[in-house]
Amino acid sequence: MADSSALKNITGTIALGGAGKMGSAMLTGWLAQGLDPRRVGVIEPSPSPEIAALAAKGVALNPDAKSAGTVETLVVAVKPQSFRGAGAKLKPFVFANTSVVSIMAGTTILSLQEVCGGAVVRAMPNTPAAIGRGITVAVAASNVSANQRAVADALLRATGSVEWVADEALMDAVTAVSGSGPAYVFLLAEELARAGVEAGLPEALAMRLARETVAGSGELLHRSELAASALRQNVTSPGGTTAAALEVLMGEPGLRDLMIRAIAAATKRSKQLAK
Repeated sequence: MADSSALKNITGTIALGGAGKMGSAMLTGWLAQGLDPRRVGVIEPSPSPEIAALAAKGVALNPDAKSAGTVETLVVAVKPQSFRGAGAKLKPFVFANTSVVSIMAGTTILSLQEVCGGAVVRAMPNTPAAIGRGITVAVAASNVSANQRAVADALLRATGSVEWVADEALMDAVTAVSGSGPAYVFLLAEELARAGVEAGLPEALAMRLARETVAGSGELLHRSELAASALRQNVTSPGGTTAAALEVLMGEPGLRDLMIRAIAAATKRSKQLAK
């Protein structure tokens, strides 16, 4: 998580274009970490009651470009498929020194520059951002200043960790691994529970065991300094029950091959969507 002082020290206006699940999660994180709500404008045609209620705290809801003032950073959080139309409406909020931070999957820096202009930061968060445990990977265009990058980092870090890369071409694989990754983990819990039922467990108990095992293991992985492989080995007694199961999962073909194919498919689709 970010140092809260980084957000408290932001002196310009932050405009949020799109307040769906991810945009709302970011806004909640900003305000919780001390960003002055009077410095925030939200452009959202259909705001949720929770977002609408923030107007009483000073957040400007659907301001026009003139009343919003000079926007320091525009965060674009609309659905990628609606970006062309929505982006044209957000463009008036972009000034000569405005940075544009996009969290849209499959939307290139070039596309953002063409539609919105500004100094673009392309970022890929994931859904655990909703509970402050997300991981975001970001890449900055060549015209992004050090200060603009620092502000973008503070805004993105309000919902979890941030990693910066220099090569935008990596973003398709990033989308496949961490952007889509939570779905793979949820599938693991789903199928672990299903297998438990097949082994004779009551459905409710199987699902509870699967959920808590996946959640607890994830927290252990988060807190431990050991590699994932070391943690796996710590659970595996030679000739034991875990070893018997891993022999299946790690066999040929096994989980490794499936995951390589899955990430390759998601990466390929991300590249197609970028076009």
